[in-house]
Amino acid sequence: MLPLNVVSVEGEVVDADELVAHLRLLKAAGVDGVMVDCWWGNVEARAPQEYNWTGYRRLFHIVREHKLKLQVVMSFHACGGNVGDDVSIPLPDWVTEIGKSNPDIYFTDREGRRNTECLSWGIDKERVLQGRTAVEVYFDFMRSFRVEFDAYFEDGIISEIEVGLGACGELRYASYAANHGWKYPGIGEFQCYDRYLQKNLRRAAEARGHAMWARSPDNAGHYNSEPNTTRFFCDGGDYDSYYGRFFLNWYSQVLLDHADRVLMLARLAFEGSAIAVKVSGIHWWYKTASHAAELTAGFYNPCNRDGYSPIAQVLKKHGAALNFTCVELRTMDQHEVFPEALADPEGLVWQVLNAAWDAGIQVASENALPCYDRDGFNKTLENAKPRNDPDGRHLFGFTYLRLCSTLFEGPNFKEFERFVKRMHGEAVLDLQA
Repeated sequence: MLPLNVVSVEGEVVDADELVAHLRLLKAAGVDGVMVDCWWGNVEARAPQEYNWTGYRRLFHIVREHKLKLQVVMSFHACGGNVGDDVSIPLPDWVTEIGKSNPDIYFTDREGRRNTECLSWGIDKERVLQGRTAVEVYFDFMRSFRVEFDAYFEDGIISEIEVGLGACGELRYASYAANHGWKYPGIGEFQCYDRYLQKNLRRAAEARGHAMWARSPDNAGHYNSEPNTTRFFCDGGDYDSYYGRFFLNWYSQVLLDHADRVLMLARLAFEGSAIAVKVSGIHWWYKTASHAAELTAGFYNPCNRDGYSPIAQVLKKHGAALNFTCVELRTMDQHEVFPEALADPEGLVWQVLNAAWDAGIQVASENALPCYDRDGFNKTLENAKPRNDPDGRHLFGFTYLRLCSTLFEGPNFKEFERFVKRMHGEAVLDLQA
C-alpha cells in the first residue's frame, strides 16, 4: 500500500523523488505491484461530477514506468480519525455542505452523534445528493475512473479494483470510531439512528407484524462497554431474544443490501476487470457467545450463527474477491497483551477464509497493523498457504500495510525481502538474522 496521501488534493504526487526510489527497491525485491486509495474527497472535491484525475494520472505513469501493477481502491470514505490515519482527507466539499443542512446523510449513533467518515447506507436510494442517490454518485465516480484510465485496464497495469463499501473502505458500519471516543477493545455502538435507516427499520417491523420492534436496542451499552456489562450482549442477553434476532437480522441485511447494490454497479462500470471487497477482522470478543463487536459492525456472527457466509454469497454473486485483514495476528499474543478482550484472530481468520473458499470465491488479505518482524511475516505465510489444507487452498494475494520510511530501516527491509521471496514460493534458508 502506498502512503494515504501519495496524491494531494491539488493533484500533485507527494514526495515524488522519494517514491521513485522506494518503487525501485520494491521492484528489485520482487514486489508485484502497489495499492493506492483513490479518494472521492480529492477527485470530486469541488462540485458534483467534476472529476480531477490529474494527480492519479501522474502517479499511475510513475508506477507503469517501474513495471509494477496497480490495485486501486475506490475510497468513498474520509481519511482521518481511525487507527493508522496520519492525514486528513474529508468527503467532497459539496457533500459536507449538504450534511450541514441534512446531517442524516451520515451514520448516527444512539446519542445522535454523526460520523462524517462515510455516508449512511440509508441514502443509497434517496435523491438527497443534488438530485442523485448515493449509489448513483458512486457509480458515476467509478465509471469516470474506468473511462479516464482505460489504457491502464487494457494493458493489465490495473490488476484489481477494490470497492469501498463503508467505514475505512471496509464493508462495515462505523461502529468503533476513535473520534467518538472508542478505544480497543470496546464493543462499539449500533449506527442506525439517522432518519433514513430508522424509516427502513419501521417498515421492516411493520412488515413483520410487530410495530413495537421499530426501535434500536436501549440496553446495548456504549462504545467502550464490555459485553457482560450490558443486558443486550451478555450471555443469554437480549441479542438472542425474538426481538434481538429480528433487529440483528435487519441490521446485517442493510449491510448485505448495500454491498449487493454497489457491487452490481461496480461490475457494470468495471466489466471484465477483477473487483474485490475489504472485510475488517473484528477479532475482539470472538471468544464470547454474542460476538458483540462484530454485531455492532453489522456482522451477525454470534456463536450459534455464521455471519460471514451470507457476505461471501453476495460477493460470489458479483464475482468479487474478499480481502480480509488481521492475518498476521496470533491469538496468544493478543491474549498476553489484552487478556480481557477475549480475542481470537486465528479463529476468526479460519472462519472467514473457509466461508469464502466454501462459496468458491478468491481470498486476499492484508495485515491489520504495521509489521516488520519475522514472527508476523511467518504468521501471514501460515495463513496464506495453509500447510495441511487437503484441497490445497491458499490466498491469491497479500497487500502489505504500508510503504513508509520505517520499512527501509535497519533489518526491516531484509526481513521484508525474505517474506516476499517466501510468498512467491522461493526456498529461503530459515537462518536467524
